[in-house]
Amino acid sequence: MSTTRTTTIILTEAELSPYITHAPTRRWLTGPGLPVEGGLLTFEALRTDGLRTVGDSTGDPEGRLAAELRDRLVIGGILGTDGQERESVLLDGRTGEISTTYFLHDRPDLMDTRPLAPSLEKLVRCATAVDELAALRGQFASYAGRLGPQAVAEASRQLLAVFEDGAADGEAELFWKLAAVIRPLALVAGPGTLSGLALDLPSRLLEDEFGTGEVVRFEDVDCPKALTHAATRRFLREVGLPEEVVWFALETDMPLQTLAEYCADAREGVFTREQLPANADSLIRLGHLLEDTSLVVDGATGAVLSWSEPDLCLRPLNADVSTLAFTLWLIRRERALDAVLELTEAYDQLAETMSRTLAAVDPVACDPTPNTPTDDGWRYWPGMFEDEPGGGLCADF
Repeated sequence: MSTTRTTTIILTEAELSPYITHAPTRRWLTGPGLPVEGGLLTFEALRTDGLRTVGDSTGDPEGRLAAELRDRLVIGGILGTDGQERESVLLDGRTGEISTTYFLHDRPDLMDTRPLAPSLEKLVRCATAVDELAALRGQFASYAGRLGPQAVAEASRQLLAVFEDGAADGEAELFWKLAAVIRPLALVAGPGTLSGLALDLPSRLLEDEFGTGEVVRFEDVDCPKALTHAATRRFLREVGLPEEVVWFALETDMPLQTLAEYCADAREGVFTREQLPANADSLIRLGHLLEDTSLVVDGATGAVLSWSEPDLCLRPLNADVSTLAFTLWLIRRERALDAVLELTEAYDQLAETMSRTLAAVDPVACDPTPNTPTDDGWRYWPGMFEDEPGGGLCADF
């Protein structure tokens, strides 16, 4: 095996035999080759281990692996938001078809595959398109600086056209459909230049999605004096937040309180002052999340955090109220799309796509790096996306 500038994997004819008999696949692996790694896929396993079958990888001493899986070749994996491999990418050496699987070394009889692409050429083309959208380069370079719902719709159509070109029956696999309808949603808002926050949201973005009566705005009199961050005050007054979205409900029964005031009033006697965050007097409670968790904003910096009562843990939630609003909009958009396209049929892939889309707009929401003295690295939104047994993206509003 050889590499070109250590970025491209090219195999020799001798290395392909006897594993790969499909002529177009042989030509691709000995010609253009495969990138070692991109933003979405990694072929590091092929570079380090060479061609190996699923049967060789599992060992399968008791012969429990399905016959159609045994001779598939492990060539790489799908990367998660954290850069770690999620699913393994398999190649059928006879047909050239690409699929994915999760390795279950203790229960190989439960292993199954999902189709990913009809060929290596198609796989590389689709993955390249996703990477170019994420970086706004190549065929998606024209979207740099273009924001809003129209940009989202056009990028989605362009991405889907790439995926459908040459696909069986002209229909892309669900993995790519997810990328086509979810990943472009990151284009709806741009870096904050007018708001003083992380994002400038399009006018009426929340009203158009949730309905005018479902978006709550706060007058200055509703906000504690501890909320000194001017851009946050302005956003809450002029833009507002949805009153309720799955996993989140806004506090609307009374003026906003600091976390210290809330615990003294609504949770009297439950917590000592020492159990609260050191800056509880400057954390403004906007509402609550699931599992006895308050959503708070740092009155001085505008950072949005979650405070878990069971864990007594303060964790980053979003960069600020603008990215919080984007997160809630993203969840609502996914629910609307799922109702039409049945995205949750590939639940794990949908959850990962949601996390990637959120991370592209608000890295704070998905970055597990500890940020506070009690922070354990768990992040609320990715955790909720992944929680299929608990309802996750299928949960009712």
